[in-house]
Amino acid sequence: MAAAQVPGDEAGVAAADRSSRPREFGSDFAAIRAELGLPVDFPTAALSEVERSVAQPVLDGERVDATDLPLVTVDPAGAKDLDQAVLVCARPGGGYRVHYAIADVAAFVVPGGALDAEVRRRGQTLYLPDGNVPLHPTLLSEGAASLLPDQVRPAVLWTIDLDSDGVPVGVDLRRALVRSVAQLDYDGVQRTIDLGVAHPSIELLPQVGRLRREQAVLRGAIELGLPEQQVESDGNGGWRLVLRPRLVVEEWNAEISLLTGMCAAEMMISAGIGVLRTVPDPEPETVAGLRRSAARLGVDWPEEQHPAAALAGLDPVRPEALAVHVQATRLLRGAGYTAFGDGAPAKAGHAGIGASYAHVTAPLRRLVDRYSAEVCLAVASDRPVPGWVLEALGNLPSVMGGSDRVAGQVERACIAQAQAWALAGRVGEEFPATVLRAANGVGGEVFVAAPPVIARCVGDGFGEGQQVRVRLAQADPVRRDVAFEVI
Repeated sequence: MAAAQVPGDEAGVAAADRSSRPREFGSDFAAIRAELGLPVDFPTAALSEVERSVAQPVLDGERVDATDLPLVTVDPAGAKDLDQAVLVCARPGGGYRVHYAIADVAAFVVPGGALDAEVRRRGQTLYLPDGNVPLHPTLLSEGAASLLPDQVRPAVLWTIDLDSDGVPVGVDLRRALVRSVAQLDYDGVQRTIDLGVAHPSIELLPQVGRLRREQAVLRGAIELGLPEQQVESDGNGGWRLVLRPRLVVEEWNAEISLLTGMCAAEMMISAGIGVLRTVPDPEPETVAGLRRSAARLGVDWPEEQHPAAALAGLDPVRPEALAVHVQATRLLRGAGYTAFGDGAPAKAGHAGIGASYAHVTAPLRRLVDRYSAEVCLAVASDRPVPGWVLEALGNLPSVMGGSDRVAGQVERACIAQAQAWALAGRVGEEFPATVLRAANGVGGEVFVAAPPVIARCVGDGFGEGQQVRVRLAQADPVRRDVAFEVI
């Protein structure tokens, strides 16, 4: 499932066996699915349409043969909906070249058809611990359109040239046929990189990833980089909470996707048409408030230092730094989508990235990416944007905003449910905790490491970043409610 980013301690992983609950506390998340009215099946007409399109996809004559590129996919272990395949190599004379193939979903979805209508209703894939609610039928998303290894697939192929500092100096975009040579997973790639035996197609990924991370700080990208709170099966019909620190290879891999999204945004802005993912810059008073909180916690933050650099220099595992990272989420409020078709929009930035940005790299899992790709392909080939894209462009912010809200509700409900299951029957027990937020000294929010839980806490006399002992006051699986009290 999509995991919540939270501060953490590896002790939560070590204590995972204690955080799982037996079957009587619930074997799946059906109540959440019903409560939120999540889709169950695809309409028959949409499934029939998929069968036809899979048998005869739209592969026009302008598609180049790029099956000689040794692209690889890098995803969580077991993933089947593979949106991206990558190849990183050196450029003659210096610098780097990134080939990034993105699944070409438009080759299978008929504009205005039954499937198109259904995916517009869904907006994006929803992730739950007991199974996903996919944007597209799995025949498409895990089969014909997925960039599975040793299969020729239609793709939108980005070729981005970088200089020796990792700055883009050239972009090429076209439709292609590609063939991935290997399906890799994050843990395996991290091990091979650590051993110095990475797959040849990504042996330069660490170099490019580090350079792009440096560029992110220079841009003023506000990145939190907190570990992830996840719900996973305990293998016995129950569920457990774990903390999964983000691997460095995941950060490097994400930088390739962000690089592509920034290049896409520049193309759209230059053409005066497209749809951007936007987050407004934080207000000066918000930054000042965070700076004051950091000072109270004893965190050194030089007056002239941008929040991006200050956060990048903190280790979120330290209690005081952990609290600053959590409070820094207020810097990234107001996320949305901005569609435009008559010149560049007035507000085009994404504060979390420090640049303009567009979603183009996950079309199997997110609706807007298919439309953004079509805009960029049209701009790159100096052709008009297709009419079906123009017709939908104005509604995409509303559709994606609505699906984002549902995705957030699903994630919060699943985490809350798992927290309540994990602690049910333990009311009255004491735990060490870190205070994440304090509300005028009379309550707030704490993080308990084992099991890894974030919940409200009542009491007085405690402050953010402080280490305290708390007593579990409530753990209600029916209401999905957990509460502590300071001892």
